[in-house]
Parts: sequence; structure tokens; C-alpha cells
Amino acid sequence: MGYAPGGSGGGEAVETALIAVDWGTSNFRAYDVDATGAIRDRRAAPQGILQVPDGAFADAFADLVGDWLEAAPDAPVVMSGMIGSRSGWSEAAYAACPADAAALAQSLHPVPFGARTLSIVPGLSTVGPSGVHDVIRGEETQIFGALGDTAGRTAVCLPGTHAKWADVADGRVTGFRTAMTGEVFAVMAEHSILGRTMAGPEAPADAAAFARGLARADEAGGLLHHAFGVRAEALFDALKPAAARSYLSGLLIGHELGGMADILAAVPEVTVIGADALSALYVEALAGRGVATRRVAGDTAVVDGLVRVARLARLLKDAP
Repeated sequence: MGYAPGGSGGGEAVETALIAVDWGTSNFRAYDVDATGAIRDRRAAPQGILQVPDGAFADAFADLVGDWLEAAPDAPVVMSGMIGSRSGWSEAAYAACPADAAALAQSLHPVPFGARTLSIVPGLSTVGPSGVHDVIRGEETQIFGALGDTAGRTAVCLPGTHAKWADVADGRVTGFRTAMTGEVFAVMAEHSILGRTMAGPEAPADAAAFARGLARADEAGGLLHHAFGVRAEALFDALKPAAARSYLSGLLIGHELGGMADILAAVPEVTVIGADALSALYVEALAGRGVATRRVAGDTAVVDGLVRVARLARLLKDAP
């Protein structure tokens, strides 16, 4: 297993105070953090939990950051993400909403690792008004890292394969919803008849087609009818193959936002956490609905969240 190292820049050398790990389904990311919460070094590898053979997580972890562990034998290790799922290293029970960062710190799940004990941040669970359960694992750390102690009510959107929308009041996640937008897009684009009408993923984004898809989502008919329109428009040459992917993206994101209308109407701003390209699409879609946004990079949010949880758990002391 290889990794991609990347330093945090110049400056005076300081000691490792925390090894922060974001271990998801597809990727492994680790951060060597000092006592101030600054990143000293970082590593990434396509070694998500599904890529670790035979569940050999301890071996994979030692391979990926073993030198860090040897160089800082007393540094605590705090991990978040799918590594704490039933398919991961060790299952960390969900903390129930409403929950704040302190609730996560109090519910850290211990994992023995040689002479060390690693800590996994639990995910969150909620039950909607209709009695239907929902869960997040990993995003909760990003939420608390991005928001800090924000007062009042706000909302957080984390776009992705399974987009998450969290309702937050005075630093507590009171509830959330998951939208399978990214996964549905992939299924439609790659495994349905719609894919035959569109260019591949290498096609450049088409801003006009994306905006057209957003507008279509606000019209009557519903998603199932609107989705078939991607094919019908192509049959009459009203939607070019190079534009169809962006149109479908706009259509699905538009319907996703429509399903969050009650949340959007209740908050002054939405914090969007994630990768630049996808976050930009959500910011555009929200702006079209008159919703103010704030963007936070995903890696910034996860490191700040892991540092915050580690401090609350008294694993990481304040800088002298």
C-alpha cells in the first residue's frame, strides 16, 4: 500500500500532538497535527475500508502511518468515517440526536492497537417525524469542525454519493436527512437508458445545461417524469450528449433541494462542506433559490472536527 505525502509548509518544527484519521469507504486520509491544531503533514491513499483485504485494518494502518506512530509513541489517534461502521475495523455505536461535539467526545469507541488504544468517533442517528431512521458516519465530525460554537439555527450540506443535510441549533445537530443524489446520478448515467444519450464523465461541465436542469426540477411532474425527459429531449436533438450529464446533475440536485425546502426556509445560511467542484454546484443551486451560503473545504472541516473532539475528550491538550 502506498501513500501520497504532503507537507504543511515551512516554519519551525513542532511535535506531533495528534494523529487524525478520516477513513472512508474509498479513501484513507491521515493528518499529523500539532498542539495548536495545525497540520504538520498529511497522507492519502485509495485504501478505503472496501479496499482493505480480509479486514486487515491493523496491518493497513501500520503500513500507512507506521513511521508516524513510531516517531510519536504517545500521540493519541482519533479516527472518523466508515472505519467505525459494521464493515470497518470495529463498530462504533451511533450517538442519538440531538447531539453536540461533547456527546461525540464522551462516546469515543476504543480500539486496541499494540500498546496503543485508538479512538473512533461515533456516527449520529436520528428518527424523522414519520418514524424513519437515518444515519451519518464521518460527516458529523466535519459538521462540528466547520461550525465550532455557532449560535442560533443553521443548516449544513455535505454533498456526495449520499448527500447529508443537517439541522443545527446552538451547536447541536438536532436532526438530518440523507439524499442518495450522487449514487442515483451514477446509476442513471452509467446503468440506465439515459446513459446512452449522454457523453462520458470526461465531458466538460455545461453551466447552461445545469441551470436548465435546476429550473426543470421546480416544474410539475416529479422526478420520475423529469428523468425520462433526458432521453426524450435527446431523441429530438433538444439536449446534446455533451450537455446531458450537466442537465441530469442539475435535475437531481434541484429535486434534492426541493426536498429540503422546509430547512432552507428556516435558516439564514447554509454551510456547504466538500470538494470544490461539487460544492460549487450546490452553492449555485442554493443561490438560485435565494439562499446564502458559506463554503468550507472537507479536509479543513474534518481535521478541525477531530481536533475539537480530541480536546473535549482530553486526549489533546491546549497549546502552551
